[in-house]
Amino acid sequence: MAEWAPKRFWKAASVVTVDDGFAVHLDERPLRTPAKAALILPTEAMARAIAAEWDAQTGKVDPGTMPCTRAANSALDKLVPQKDAVVALLADYGGSDLLCYRAEAPPELAARQAAGWDPLLDWAATTLQAPLRATAGVMHIAQDPASLDRLTAATAGLDPFRLAAFHDLVAISGSLVLALAVLHGRLSAEEAFDLSRIDEHWQIEQWGADEEAAETEAAKRAAFAQAHRFLELCR
Repeated sequence: MAEWAPKRFWKAASVVTVDDGFAVHLDERPLRTPAKAALILPTEAMARAIAAEWDAQTGKVDPGTMPCTRAANSALDKLVPQKDAVVALLADYGGSDLLCYRAEAPPELAARQAAGWDPLLDWAATTLQAPLRATAGVMHIAQDPASLDRLTAATAGLDPFRLAAFHDLVAISGSLVLALAVLHGRLSAEEAFDLSRIDEHWQIEQWGADEEAAETEAAKRAAFAQAHRFLELCR
């Protein structure tokens, strides 16, 4: 794969307008995905972000420093051919959404969950017409199939690029509702991530911070923010 050569071989990355959107060229060579599909981006902003990632490479190319490129590749190589399967995977989160399973004790934690999560369930019920039931404990509760159908439809309507970002928002937070709230502008990425970590933050308050856990949370927070950035680049 010439585009993923171990060392930089181009002088400059540029954005080129094409019939279906925007391409990124390394000198005169258009970028392709690892599966050899043409890397055609839906917005100029996304193309410029990807071009900047390639221009920032010095010496060896490091895909780990190119999150927008990786997300775009994933959208085209994985989500385009498997969109229905990915939508079904994400929709399953609605049936076991983080916001629906509450602590049985202590009451202070349960109250904190209710204060943070109830407004989002209310929002889902009114704005998305998808009311979900909440319960204390971890025993599975069935949700209204009509609500799950509406949440599935909200996910299925996303194009592959938005779906790539949305997938990470759901998977990192464990909540389809939180991800939809970010998508619709109901929450900022920072607010949604913090709401997904109520249990963990409670434990830290009780027992103190663990260095390894703190590093894991920082990595998840950064990945969540990057997924939101990619989502914004789709607009």
